[in-house]
Amino acid sequence: MMKFPYPLLPAIALGATLALNGSIATAAIAATALPQVPSPALPYEQTVGDIEQVFAFDGPMPTGVTVADNGRIFVNFPRWGDDVPFTVAELRDGKAVPYPDIKINTPKGQPAAEAFISVQSVVMDSQNRLWVLDTAAPGFSAPQPGGAKLVAIDLDSNKVVKTIVFPKDVILDSTYLNDVRFDLSEGKAGTAYVTDSSMKGPGAIIVVDIASGKALRRLSGADSTSPDPDFVPVVEGRRLMNRAPDGTTSAFAVAADGIALPADGKVLYFSPLSGRHLYSVPTAMLRDDSIPDSKLIEAVKDLGEKGASDGLESDATGAVYATDYEHNAIHKRHADGSWTTIAHDPRILWPDTLSVAADGYLYFTANQLHRQPGFHGGKDLRKKPYSLFRVKLKK
Repeated sequence: MMKFPYPLLPAIALGATLALNGSIATAAIAATALPQVPSPALPYEQTVGDIEQVFAFDGPMPTGVTVADNGRIFVNFPRWGDDVPFTVAELRDGKAVPYPDIKINTPKGQPAAEAFISVQSVVMDSQNRLWVLDTAAPGFSAPQPGGAKLVAIDLDSNKVVKTIVFPKDVILDSTYLNDVRFDLSEGKAGTAYVTDSSMKGPGAIIVVDIASGKALRRLSGADSTSPDPDFVPVVEGRRLMNRAPDGTTSAFAVAADGIALPADGKVLYFSPLSGRHLYSVPTAMLRDDSIPDSKLIEAVKDLGEKGASDGLESDATGAVYATDYEHNAIHKRHADGSWTTIAHDPRILWPDTLSVAADGYLYFTANQLHRQPGFHGGKDLRKKPYSLFRVKLKK
């Protein structure tokens, strides 16, 4: 008798023609169908926090956001490849409007120091000024000479009141300026701290004296400002890496990115984009140019894992907030060093920049950065709109 190589499934009815002893016989093998039962409710991913969409972006992808005390909201769109008619905008009457005007957002034909070339970050200060951090590096190119700068705009007049062009000795060909925080109590006019999130050179913290424009390049190439060589990010269930159309791949390696400065200004928090650890360093040592980097490195504290973050932020209580782009989440670090999750939602696709606002909300952009063509063999997997969300902070 012929033996079937596989067991018969009970839900199958099989008609077979068998050759037995030279004669033909037809056999019908029937089985009882499985009973139909209602499908149980499937488990789903739990959310944390009640996020609200504040704005939907149907144009280029945003990175930075900042909220003034009176509720005005400003965003920026770096020139990474999207059609970006203006790189800084105010969200007004349901629209993104070029800020402070379209002229300064149109660099063609203007001196590099006088127009916004490709802005990565916008940040409010305590004197009602919007600071614009211009990488001057569209498409992640080398910064245009004389174009990498910090620009302050007074919100009462909507006029530029200060421009600081970064000195040549702190802006390398590989430099990519990413985010900035301010301490207006240090120095004649205050101090700015900027991250260099280079993808092909050393990361660093750049310290700028606002009055003089003098700048120091600190922790350049240190482990704390560099990509973690053992970091393997996974976003939406897939390893995140650079994937070219020709099939070649390379690691996702981005240096110092997120930065936060609590109200007392004593310690600066920072982290590389390619890594999960949070670091801190005393700001007094950062500002002191008599202290060599070898000593400064010894003063850096590794505060342990926080998740893979793009943006960091702090509030008046000293708490630190960190995005977690691997897990569609935002976490809060308390004074005792413990962490809690304040937002987790599948809509939080690559949380980028954070901004604590006077209205008691934490605002943040979600821009699907990981779906860009460079990570998918040239295929753009982003789906508009991109979002500006907010979540209420508990007192």
